[in-house]
Amino acid sequence: MKLSLGFSPCPNDTFIFDALIHHKIDTEGLEFEVFYDDVETLNQKAMRGELDISKLSYHAFAYVADKYVLLDAGSALGYGVGPMLICKDDPEKLSGFLKSTVSNPKIGIPGRYTTANFLLGLAFPNANNKVELVFSDIENAVLEGRVDIGLIIHENRFTYQDKGLKKIIDLGDYWEKQTGCAIPLGGIVANRNLPLDIQHTVNRVLRRSVEFAFENPKSGLEFIRSHAQEMSEEVMYKHIDLYVNKYSVDLGVEGKKAIRLMFDTALEKNIIPEFNEDIFLTGDVVV
Repeated sequence: MKLSLGFSPCPNDTFIFDALIHHKIDTEGLEFEVFYDDVETLNQKAMRGELDISKLSYHAFAYVADKYVLLDAGSALGYGVGPMLICKDDPEKLSGFLKSTVSNPKIGIPGRYTTANFLLGLAFPNANNKVELVFSDIENAVLEGRVDIGLIIHENRFTYQDKGLKKIIDLGDYWEKQTGCAIPLGGIVANRNLPLDIQHTVNRVLRRSVEFAFENPKSGLEFIRSHAQEMSEEVMYKHIDLYVNKYSVDLGVEGKKAIRLMFDTALEKNIIPEFNEDIFLTGDVVV
């Protein structure tokens, strides 16, 4: 059976999916047609129900829970991994502006439905002067004065200081202090139109792929590098170490608790629409 699969070209995703798409593990008869897109493009594709299997932001998942179910494997949750607000000049001054109901600094965000934008709304509900940009362009937008503040994700956590930019706040740290939970960033979802046994097969195969990557961390080096633009190997593996962990193998009780808390908080603050679907993969696993 051939399934369409979408994930980002970022090192954490290519690390996770390398063994699966290159048949380094048993895929139980599944083949995959792969689409590489930035996370907001994947979010938009999920809104349209285009892909069988996809990476997407947890924020976006709230809008597509009727179309997709969350797999236990492949997620990016963790501590110290959240998005950051950065600026060029005066972090304290701009932090004050973000809290103000009068000042309205322009903020470059990596997409409306990203978890980063959800956290921004949670921490600074008055910060609504936003410009959507491709995540990799946000640092330059701040440097060139096109925006006052940048909301950065992914490997930009490791590069913004080298460009002379300054941190205003780590929104992941903000979440952790508020909740004591890991921050749910992105997950892997399966289209609800797929038979339940196929959903479980994908979840099983994906877990196997993550486990293979942990056991053979350099196996996918050339594949990861081919999608990592001009990133150094050191930065690539810093990125992987930051976003791929025990929750990527299996969400477990802790991971599911963090996700439920995120959605409960977002519903309480009217950040996301209500949904009634069971968000986690259910049913008997066929072995």
